[in-house]
Amino acid sequence: MAHLTTKPDDKERFICIYPLYINSKKTLAEGRRIPSEKAVENPTCAEIKDVLTAAGLNVLVENKMHPREWNRDVQFRGRVRVQIKQEDGNPCQDKFASRKEVMFYVAEMIPKLKTRTQKSGSGETGAQQGEGGKKGKKKKK
Repeated sequence: MAHLTTKPDDKERFICIYPLYINSKKTLAEGRRIPSEKAVENPTCAEIKDVLTAAGLNVLVENKMHPREWNRDVQFRGRVRVQIKQEDGNPCQDKFASRKEVMFYVAEMIPKLKTRTQKSGSGETGAQQGEGGKKGKKKKK
C-alpha cells in the first residue's frame, strides 16, 4: 500500500491525522487542532482507523510520530492517512469535505466505540462488586 503515496496527486487526496490533533489532554500549542470540548481523551491510531473504516473511507496507518509528541509510548505512536478526495478532486463522501470535518467526526465517534464504552462500564461495576465484597467481610467479623 506504500505505492499509493508516491504520486503527487495521491498525497493531496490523503490527509494525515495524528492522534494528538483530537486529544483533549493537549493544548493548541502542543498540536491539538479542534476545540478541547469536542476533543477526545487520549485517542489512539487504532480507534481513529476503526471509526474511519466504519464510515467507509480508505484508511492507511503509518508508524510515524508527530514532532510535537514528546511521549514515545506505543499508545501515542502512529499517523492515520485518510483519502477524502477522489482522483477528480471531488470528496469521497459529502460529509467529509475537509480535514476539520473528519477530525470532528472522529472525535465525536471514538467515545461511542465498544472498547471505550465497555472500559467505563466494567470499571464501574467492578468497583461496586469490590465494595459489596468488603461489606460482606465486615459483617462476618
